[in-house]
Amino acid sequence: MFKVIVKDNYDEVSAEAFKVMKEVLDTEENPVLGLATGSSPVGLYKEMIRDHKETGRSYKNILTFNLDEYVGLPRDHRESYWTFMHQNLFNYIDIPDENVHVPLGNGDIEENCRAYEEELKKHQVAIQVLGIGSDGHIAFNEPGCPFDSVTHEMPLTEQTRKDNARFFDGDINQVPVSAVTMGLASIMRAKKIVLIATGANKADAVYGMIKGEKTTDCPASILQDHPDVTVVLDQAAAAKL
Repeated sequence: MFKVIVKDNYDEVSAEAFKVMKEVLDTEENPVLGLATGSSPVGLYKEMIRDHKETGRSYKNILTFNLDEYVGLPRDHRESYWTFMHQNLFNYIDIPDENVHVPLGNGDIEENCRAYEEELKKHQVAIQVLGIGSDGHIAFNEPGCPFDSVTHEMPLTEQTRKDNARFFDGDINQVPVSAVTMGLASIMRAKKIVLIATGANKADAVYGMIKGEKTTDCPASILQDHPDVTVVLDQAAAAKL
């Protein structure tokens, strides 16, 4: 079930997404947070940092699980999602390193996927933060990914690699060709989901997710079956609804 909120700009979208996150942080003792990377949640993370500094909210006993990580990038690479999360959130709150879970994109990938899914299954994610790709992917579950997928390695489409080339000096050849990602079934186990999307390039994917048929051609359409999804959009991303 979707609750759709449309705001005028990115800052308002981020503030609205934080309201959904804050409700979980206020009402659940030591919730498990499912986190995302990319430009969509950066404003939400800024709100979480501000809240931590202003109210003293502690993250010492909170666990986090990230959705995905590129295969083949070392953790200290400037574009690894491990680096991204530290630069945009973890370095500014009091979460201990051992409470942070980001998939490993190096070494035995199959074993990494199995171990990550096993650890994830020990907990229920109280709130999962999501963005959406222009092709309708969530996490790195690209079109065609089965709805019953769990943590796995996913080859990245040309579209996704083009979209992400902006983070790699505009050079698609620097963008990894696959990623370790939570599967669609893994994501659906979360109690609550907040999905953030801004910009006209997301409008078709947002429409497919909410109004389209449920199909693996638009992986995000699986969220039609989730009982508690808040979708926070700007006017451009909501234009086709």
